[in-house]
Amino acid sequence: MRTERALSAQADSVDGEQGNSNGTGVNGLVPHGKISLRERLRHFTWSWFECTMSTGALATLLSQQPFSFTGLKTIGKVVFILDLVLFLLFCVLISIRFILEPQAITKSLHHPHESFFFGTFWVSIALILYCMQAYGVPSTGPWLIKTLEVLFWLYAACALIVVVFQYHVIFDEEHLPVTEAMPAWILPAYPFLVLGPLAAVLEYSQPQTSALPIMIGGIVFQGLGWSIAFIMYTIYFTRLINSDLPEESKRPGMYVAVGPAAYTSNTLVALGMQAPKVLPATFLGITSVPTGDLWKAFAVPAGIFLWLLGFWFFALATVSVLWGYKKLHFTLNFWAFIFPNVGLTVALIQIGNVLDSDGIKGVCSGMTVALCIAWICVALLNIRAVWRGDVLWPGMDEDMEDLEGHGQKME
Repeated sequence: MRTERALSAQADSVDGEQGNSNGTGVNGLVPHGKISLRERLRHFTWSWFECTMSTGALATLLSQQPFSFTGLKTIGKVVFILDLVLFLLFCVLISIRFILEPQAITKSLHHPHESFFFGTFWVSIALILYCMQAYGVPSTGPWLIKTLEVLFWLYAACALIVVVFQYHVIFDEEHLPVTEAMPAWILPAYPFLVLGPLAAVLEYSQPQTSALPIMIGGIVFQGLGWSIAFIMYTIYFTRLINSDLPEESKRPGMYVAVGPAAYTSNTLVALGMQAPKVLPATFLGITSVPTGDLWKAFAVPAGIFLWLLGFWFFALATVSVLWGYKKLHFTLNFWAFIFPNVGLTVALIQIGNVLDSDGIKGVCSGMTVALCIAWICVALLNIRAVWRGDVLWPGMDEDMEDLEGHGQKME
């Protein structure tokens, strides 16, 4: 029954919030029966952009396969178009939510759990820019190359504003217990974790005068994202050591921890490979050895060094999910099966290319097939959950604290 699923979701959801003592949802509504479409759209949260994160990431993965075949590029373009359609649709739906309840936008950005997912909206935009480079630049003129350069810096400015003010709100107004720490706490910094890979792919078509600032920016922005993630890793480790594993329905969210190490590994290897072409021979006043070669010699091993950390988080999350699979029920966190692991695969593709290893490239092809299958499965589960009222339903989503003030206040 939907009532049972709702009670289970209240106990296991990403929010960690509790329902009322009478068994109703946190907003005082019994989660069964029929409600209007208007009421359901009031619960369209930022976490839905995890779907566009994953779809966009899959499109980027298909654009750089080590072993290609006729039609692969077309498949990638179809996935990219689907990502654009979903992103525009989700923007419309969340706008409808905010139009129906104007105060919802402020409360969603201050919510102790939903607010973390605001970063997924920005990561989705970064991946659209990535796909524009991968699929659009080869088919258009130089105007798109210049446009992407401008958009890169505008996006970086917006991401900086988001990461500063989002964490300010969290630090100033919320008191979240370390025993409930989850990798989702990294999400406001995730836009910076994809700026490095975005910089690396943009460099392929940019003139050197533009490529050099983008490369330096990619390193700087990735450094900020990685540093914040590393701090959050410490908090997350503290939780794992001093408390229980996340409840079963939260465990797919553990894959979010794969992303920082994976995308940083990707950045270091990709930018390192581009360095001899982008950096002037006497960059930083070094004349004894070409600076680009020196940069490559340090960056590539550092990227390889970090990759295994991402794989360790992947293995830990996989074991944890399998250990509690009997109690799993769908939440939007299931999209974490895709996006972080795409980063792990892309990083391994970069490593396979730099080492010229057919074995590594073959593993990457297998990982790509697995991720495509996983995306289809999660998409079907998501559609089923919407149909059954397991998501987009009062008391079932990341906005479980009632926007009208009827819910319980987080302590």
